[in-house]
Amino acid sequence: MFLVLAFIFFVSLHNILSKKYLVKKMANKVLFITQEIIPYVAESEMSTTGRKLPQAIQEKGREIRTFMPKWGNVNERRNQLHEVIRLSGMNLIIDDTDHPLIIKVASIQAARMQVYFIDNDDYFQNRMMMVDENGAEYDDNDERAIFYARGVLETVKKLRWCPEMIHCQGWISALVPLYIKKAYMDEPSFRDSKVVFSLFSEMPALNLQENIIEKLILKGIERSDVENIIPTSATYKDLCKLAISYSDGIIQNSPDVDPELLEYAREKGIPVLEYQPQDTFADAVNNFYDEIWSQGE
Repeated sequence: MFLVLAFIFFVSLHNILSKKYLVKKMANKVLFITQEIIPYVAESEMSTTGRKLPQAIQEKGREIRTFMPKWGNVNERRNQLHEVIRLSGMNLIIDDTDHPLIIKVASIQAARMQVYFIDNDDYFQNRMMMVDENGAEYDDNDERAIFYARGVLETVKKLRWCPEMIHCQGWISALVPLYIKKAYMDEPSFRDSKVVFSLFSEMPALNLQENIIEKLILKGIERSDVENIIPTSATYKDLCKLAISYSDGIIQNSPDVDPELLEYAREKGIPVLEYQPQDTFADAVNNFYDEIWSQGE
């Protein structure tokens, strides 16, 4: 009888420890898909977060990969960007047109952090973030967001790296949750991935083209997955609602985020990490990753 009880005890202990180890191991890899990172672009709330948060998460023992667009104002020579030939060369078809995917990389030595840049002559080379030098919005911002989202995910596949947590920041990354949950849900690299999306106070006057729904359609994505969230003429807020709808968690990055977006997330039952002061932000986000990962375990 003693041997039987001892056996049951050790099996139970093994299962508990194995589960803890598994969660820790499986939540180890974090993919940051962001819009801005200093020193590559001017300092802002988003670019500061894009620079400091990945470093903090890496210093807490997690493995990270970080992506941003190669905006036209990124100085390639000063920041020592170089093309990664083995990752470049793929063509992404958007609205029946081929667009070559170019991958560049640079390092932030002080942070021991490598940054991958998504580039394309049509969408990013010699072009600013959302508006041109005269303040006019680019009329293909929808295609730029599609190209960026798919470009990052295709590159991660080529890297044969399987992130368990994907953290998206900025309008340019807002389509990633949809693609992860629909078009890439059966891909080995993303099959187990959880997605969190950060909301900032900035509400740019982004207006997407009327045929964005048609452009978003991809194997795994049906019109019904999008049209109930994005109306015919979509704004930045609509894009955020689409991101929220397919995310596993939402992070309130600014104290004055649009309350309508936060309420939208709560109504859908999506966990929200409320605004945190800077001195506790990284710890709170790190713990939030574990909370999101543990869902469904």
